[in-house]
Amino acid sequence: MALRNALMAALLEGEASGYDLAKQFDASVANFWMATPQQLYRELERMSGEGLVTARVVAQERRPNKRLFSLTEAGTEAVRAYVSEPPARPTTIRDELLVKVQCADVGDIEAVCAAIGERTDWAAAKLARYERIRERLLKGRTEDEYFEEAERIGPYLTLMRGMAFERENIRWGEAALRRLRRRAAAAGGQGRAASPA
Repeated sequence: MALRNALMAALLEGEASGYDLAKQFDASVANFWMATPQQLYRELERMSGEGLVTARVVAQERRPNKRLFSLTEAGTEAVRAYVSEPPARPTTIRDELLVKVQCADVGDIEAVCAAIGERTDWAAAKLARYERIRERLLKGRTEDEYFEEAERIGPYLTLMRGMAFERENIRWGEAALRRLRRRAAAAGGQGRAASPA
């Protein structure tokens, strides 16, 4: 998927500055697509050059002027065309932590456990942030009420997927830590598993 598609999805929420888009991107689109602010700004410039977005300058008194981006009609048509295309095959996992876990039996199990613990903590923090976004979207409504009343439900559906992903990361991390620590204890508490025969 091209970054521009994720940006156009974010701009469906309405006009936004590059800074606001980066924050919004991190809070919503980042459930399924990662990009740095620099990548976002570069892509917005390209999209502007192609007529997919327009930008207007807003003067600010005590801060530099800011540019607010919005989708053009051509941009909205590009979103419609993108949505109509069949999706590419699901992405595969490319995660260095999993390679380290694969090698844990012949390496430093405690180092691998520390890395899993950090990942699990990160997933818990991200899940907590997603929970706050969820509460903000629901505004005291039940999910069923939200789905019946909300103008757009796509952002909530992708948030649900992001929450499920982080819950599974936490579940797997906790299970992996239990197993690896038992293995380390069985190997004599040295933090290193017995060498393979």
